[in-house]
Amino acid sequence: MHAELEKVIHALEVFYARETHILEKDLGERTLTHRLAVHLERQFEGWQTDCDYSRLGERTLRLPRGSIVSTDDHLGKSVYPDIVVHQREIPNNLLAIEVRKEGNHQPPEHDQHKLRGLTDPHLWFAYRIGLYLTLGKKGVTASEVYVGGVKDGHLSVWFAARLKEAGVG
Repeated sequence: MHAELEKVIHALEVFYARETHILEKDLGERTLTHRLAVHLERQFEGWQTDCDYSRLGERTLRLPRGSIVSTDDHLGKSVYPDIVVHQREIPNNLLAIEVRKEGNHQPPEHDQHKLRGLTDPHLWFAYRIGLYLTLGKKGVTASEVYVGGVKDGHLSVWFAARLKEAGVG
């Protein structure tokens, strides 16, 4: 998992070096998410990188009935991760990322619940790694790593330290 997270860090380094205009103009989260996905795609050769992707093969990503994880659609069934790194046709899910702007004052629980659900190994569409990122104008201001349906404290601390070392955290 460290190798995959290092690729994310490198993508964030490039993102912060090249996307100063959208950061300075305080554009929306979807714009930031898209541009970060462009840089992530270059790091994960052999994988596809998509935004708001709600499928696994032909199936829609739906949470199980009675799940405590909140959803993104009006019917309360589907989830749309901000960014995913996956192989569409196999299907094979590697990384799900939820992105927030630093100025977003909504509670983070929705995104955190979603990452717990997306990485839950008991669900048919589980991602190996979930990542929660709060993007500030100069760097990542908060991050969490999710594995196996829970926040991984050790990986979260390691990832935050690596972001600081790289100058983007």
